[in-house]
Amino acid sequence: MKVLGIDVGGSGIKGAPVNLQTGELIAERYRLATPQPSVPDAISDVVAEITEHFAWKGPLGCTFPAVIKKGVAYTAANVDKSWLGTNIEELITTKTGNPALLLNDADAAGLAEMQFGAGKGREGVVIMLTFGTGIGTAIFIDGKLLPNTEFGHLEIRCKEAEHQAAARIRKEESLGWKRWVERVNEYLQRMENLFWPDLFIFGGGVSQKQKKFFHLLKTRTEIVPAQLQNQAGIIGAALAAGKHFKR
Repeated sequence: MKVLGIDVGGSGIKGAPVNLQTGELIAERYRLATPQPSVPDAISDVVAEITEHFAWKGPLGCTFPAVIKKGVAYTAANVDKSWLGTNIEELITTKTGNPALLLNDADAAGLAEMQFGAGKGREGVVIMLTFGTGIGTAIFIDGKLLPNTEFGHLEIRCKEAEHQAAARIRKEESLGWKRWVERVNEYLQRMENLFWPDLFIFGGGVSQKQKKFFHLLKTRTEIVPAQLQNQAGIIGAALAAGKHFKR
């Protein structure tokens, strides 16, 4: 079975059809810039353009950086506030003419890593972390997802964690790798004390530069880099949609 996966990010929106048996993209990934302002009509128009690029007819899965329940956005921490209360699932279904499933972006990346990447075959408590514009989290217990966890907003030193340790902050504050990882380690230790995980999967775009900082991470929990890199959201979105529409 193949399903179209689309990953909505702060700077780009990308998609590709995915082979659900292997997790492989079956066509070259297509990426367009995220429109600014990133309001619902503008984003859904880009999603429709990506769908048309592949001449896609059938189910599609789409990620979004928010808490998503039954297709509706309940948070808008790093996106335009007009998304609050928007039924994105209905909007994208209308714009594309295809049945769509929406899910949180970190949840999608985690599903992909658990099925085809660094978390494959792992039991116990596994926490996927994505470091980018913010910090996304996806928690799995014996392979089952606890959806919509938002522990990037955990308070550390009177600030939300993602306002201290997201990859965006490293660039904005011109932090060296060592100084940034000090903040990341503080966040990881807080997560350890709350959840006592068996594995951390470290993802997000910055994980592609793991050689620069991974040796500086200090945790009592095993920590590994994500394997699927910037394809994880696409693959996870397709996986979730494939399971949903197969029911």
